[in-house]
Amino acid sequence: MDDTRLVPIKLDNYKPLREIVFETLREAIIQGRLKPGERLMEIQLAEEMGVSRTPVREAIRKLELEGFVVMIPRKGAYVAGISIKDIVDVFEVRAALEALAAGLAAERATPEELEEMERAVLQIYEVSNGQNLDTLVERDTSFHELIYKASRNQRLVQIITLLKEHFQRFRTTSLALPGRGKHAVEEHKSIVEAISERNVELASTLAREHIETAEQLFLNAMGEAKVKYD
Repeated sequence: MDDTRLVPIKLDNYKPLREIVFETLREAIIQGRLKPGERLMEIQLAEEMGVSRTPVREAIRKLELEGFVVMIPRKGAYVAGISIKDIVDVFEVRAALEALAAGLAAERATPEELEEMERAVLQIYEVSNGQNLDTLVERDTSFHELIYKASRNQRLVQIITLLKEHFQRFRTTSLALPGRGKHAVEEHKSIVEAISERNVELASTLAREHIETAEQLFLNAMGEAKVKYD
């Protein structure tokens, strides 16, 4: 067991311990520190985080409900594997939602929001070499959230928020691929230009293509890994 996967929990006065444990485990799964197919042992996880087994057990149950963990009878809890179908389904939904958000943003974004998007692209460029993956993922996420906000569609934002952690799991892996950060910057620039020009159709198309490109790179990488490790 890799002792660097988890760190002792720091208590937050504003959140229950079970919620902090849940978020810690979910983040470890999203970032790949807890890997697909890995068994989740309550005692060991509790020791790594410096908590009792109870919040760990509660967190695992919640992770199962969200699809990050599978329970196998008489064997225990395991990090959910990622199938090709899972990947295609998630990217398909995200491509549709991103296209809708970008199209609406082209209609509704304020000049201030457009400036924020342009600054966000520059901030992503600063870390696009991928050497600081956490920061790259954080800034990429923030960029897309600016577009969601500019869509002025609260229901759309709510749906994206519900699916955010599943999107994030694939976003981290996708942005870790060699050269993806720099290509993503160029795609982001084009999307912002289309939104600035109030070109609804082009903004929607570019946003969809941006996600479809990420999907294809992700699937290609998975295929190479399968060949390598089979």
